Amino acid sequence: MTRRKCPPATSTRLPLAHRLPNPAGRRKVRTVPVPETVPVPEQGLTPEMIIGRARALIPAIRDQQDQAERIGHHTAELDRQFTAAGFYRMLQPRRFGGYEFDLPTFWQAMLAVSTGDPGTGWALTLGAHHALGIGAYFTEAGQRDIFGPSGDFRAPHRAPPMGTAERVRKGGGEAGGFLVSGTWDYCSGIAHATHFMGNALVTGTTDRITAVLPRDEVTVLDDWGDGRMLGMNSSGSNSVRVDGVFVPAHRTAPADWTHGSEQAPGAALHGNPLYCGRIYSVYHAGLVIPVIGAAWAALDEFEQIITTKLTYFPPQVPRYTHPDHQRPFGQALALADTAEAIVLRAGERYMELARRWVRTGQPFSREDDVRLYAMIQQAGQLAAAAVEVIFAAASSSSARRGTRLQRYYRDVAMYRGHIAAQHLTTAGELARVHFGLPDSLF
Repeated sequence: MTRRKCPPATSTRLPLAHRLPNPAGRRKVRTVPVPETVPVPEQGLTPEMIIGRARALIPAIRDQQDQAERIGHHTAELDRQFTAAGFYRMLQPRRFGGYEFDLPTFWQAMLAVSTGDPGTGWALTLGAHHALGIGAYFTEAGQRDIFGPSGDFRAPHRAPPMGTAERVRKGGGEAGGFLVSGTWDYCSGIAHATHFMGNALVTGTTDRITAVLPRDEVTVLDDWGDGRMLGMNSSGSNSVRVDGVFVPAHRTAPADWTHGSEQAPGAALHGNPLYCGRIYSVYHAGLVIPVIGAAWAALDEFEQIITTKLTYFPPQVPRYTHPDHQRPFGQALALADTAEAIVLRAGERYMELARRWVRTGQPFSREDDVRLYAMIQQAGQLAAAAVEVIFAAASSSSARRGTRLQRYYRDVAMYRGHIAAQHLTTAGELARVHFGLPDSLF
């Protein structure tokens, strides 16, 4: 490998995550007793240990690339290993069974997984990091219900309000809630999810809510994988349909998590600035980290090619000794290094701003968050360019269907076209925020 040596895999295992079937209609609201605190599965787990586990899994993640792309998501066995390693609990509140690691730790682990397979890293990162929003914005009762008695939680979150929520009242002292319906596309990570998070418009108002539903109360559509999209076929980004499901009020929260000026209630509830509620840059990092992983994976493939093959024309020499192959390798390596450095620095800056907000009251402002988002976008552009440089230099044999380099190139193309990756749009948004001009709502 170009830069990441894999330590031996650990043998720590946890019970199989509960997989829930698709429903065939409405379900009653379940009430499951949840203790005041949920113990973490593994006491003494450190950032170094969990990052090491992610790096150790790179070979296994690569071994399932073809199957994952065909079935549309990473394998059940690999997901059991992710669960056992603690990846889904990294940003989850400790009170409800999580480890509360900081963002740089989480992102380093997700970078390693994404180096194994970008699509798998996309699904895992987006399935795991939404615990941060739950911990920040939902009430204590809501979090107790969502994280449950075991703390087993992972969920996609679709922010566009693609559903409707009709407010309903319950009699006999019961709390009210909403009847939620809609279809949300691109629900990355739903294949191994315990829950689904979707934004919806409240009927008769302009209000938006985020509703959290157990996995068995939604229908997952068979519209992902096996080449249905150009790339990221292994990301499990199926559409989800909800048909008139009752969601109690405590499993909902106001949906605008990017424009508020006050700390989210989770910072005080958990005593941790990590849950201050700024998520704009965090959500985009979940898209960029798999692209940086693709850059490292492409470098590994290119290094293997140029160290094992000769140049075409005499005098034939190992390709890595020829300037025509040295230049693209060095350029891509510099681009990948820079992209990773930007993202990890953004994570450090996020934690600095969050801690300062809690300690001194000086806000972690909307502008701060958009600036971090724009930084992370630039990292995405650099990482995508690294893959494109390598693909162009690797010869046409790497363009065959089924080769890893072709897969990484396709995966990166999906990021290039993503609405959140349009860096010139964000540049204008950043300027408007800076000058106090009207800001678009997202």
